[in-house]
Amino acid sequence: MRVEKYLNDIIERDGTVHLTLIDPASQSPDESASIAFAAVEGGTDALMIGGSTGAGGSLLDQTVLKIKEQVEVPIILFPASADGVSSYADAIFFMSLLNSRDISYITTNQAMGAPLVYKYGLEPISMAYLVAEPGGTVGWIGDAKLIPRNKPELAVAYALAGKYLGMHYTYIEAGSGANEPISPKMIGALKQFLGENKLIVGGGIRDGRTAKICANAGADMIVTGTIVEEAANVTAKIRELVSAIKG
Repeated sequence: MRVEKYLNDIIERDGTVHLTLIDPASQSPDESASIAFAAVEGGTDALMIGGSTGAGGSLLDQTVLKIKEQVEVPIILFPASADGVSSYADAIFFMSLLNSRDISYITTNQAMGAPLVYKYGLEPISMAYLVAEPGGTVGWIGDAKLIPRNKPELAVAYALAGKYLGMHYTYIEAGSGANEPISPKMIGALKQFLGENKLIVGGGIRDGRTAKICANAGADMIVTGTIVEEAANVTAKIRELVSAIKG
């Protein structure tokens, strides 16, 4: 199964994809697998595995293997560095943090990780990665020059650069646990210029109403992570989000 085609087909059929982000460093591999199972029961389309710190190496491998025992949806790596590559996943968001001030997050980690992606036969899905205010941990770790919430034109400039460099997807987020998600105005501006390229939005999306606003504004895919870790009933929370964006 080609994961990129799988995701694009869902967009064509349902309008919006839901992705659940699981950070291996936030709980044990068995607990991650339980979260993954509950998320799939709730209707999530695929799983993103990664985190800003401590999410690589053997912990990542063990987490992916445990999750694969529980679910059949695609597992997509979301690496913070070359250490975030696992041979057991189905695909990897091969991304560049375009608004980072640290070249390591733009090309160096990509160069270090590319031979592993090739060796493991992972499907690379090219992606321009952008971090907007407030940025959270990923903004600090990635040394991002945060895109101001009221400057959608700056987000558009970076997104177009990624598109013209050949990247198929653009992912913009406000950071895990952000108080507010990316604004509908910024989402709409990005989608207008990206056209057929797919737009992923994450950070600060805690309920179905917010997810639907983002989807209606132009997001092709919605990512939720922190709220899933905090939810008392993961399946119910995911079902709320999925029904809102696909209803």
